[in-house]
Amino acid sequence: MDGRAIVERIISDAEESARAIIAEAEQKAAQVISEANTMAQRNRQGTEAEVAEKVKGIYDGKSASARLDGAKILLGEKRGVIDEIYSRALKQLIALNRTDSLYLAEKLLRKHAEDGDEIAFADNYSCAQDVMKLDVVKEKNLKKSGKPADVDGGFVLIGKNSDKNLSYGALLAQDREEYQAEIASKIFITG
Repeated sequence: MDGRAIVERIISDAEESARAIIAEAEQKAAQVISEANTMAQRNRQGTEAEVAEKVKGIYDGKSASARLDGAKILLGEKRGVIDEIYSRALKQLIALNRTDSLYLAEKLLRKHAEDGDEIAFADNYSCAQDVMKLDVVKEKNLKKSGKPADVDGGFVLIGKNSDKNLSYGALLAQDREEYQAEIASKIFITG
């Protein structure tokens, strides 16, 4: 073998070795790229799922907040309607005609007055003189107070042991406490 053939053989072996190294490197590179793509895909899916979960959480939170705000507004409106109902009822009680006013006063005095109580009438109570002429006033020895009561219509009983607020405002407040839920369910029918 001459020198040239040896050089060609060395070059040929080197080229073959280089091709094998390049092929192996390309295969390794393809494997690394594939693994990197797989990892990137997993990371992307994980990130997308995490983002989707965060978006859902934000949406659910905002939805709950909006529902709560809506419920608060609706409750406020319902309270406003009930306030108006009781406000009108107070005006109607204050404006009762003489017959109805005396009937109500007699019922209240029979039920709540004790012997010797004083009756302090509201300034706007127009039937005070007539109430003092009722039989129940004589039967229970009731007296008219020298001072007017600072109440919305009706009167207050001033007793030896305790006072009883029988003003229209107090009667309506008690009624509202007892029946507000029932009234609301009847006027705000849901379904």
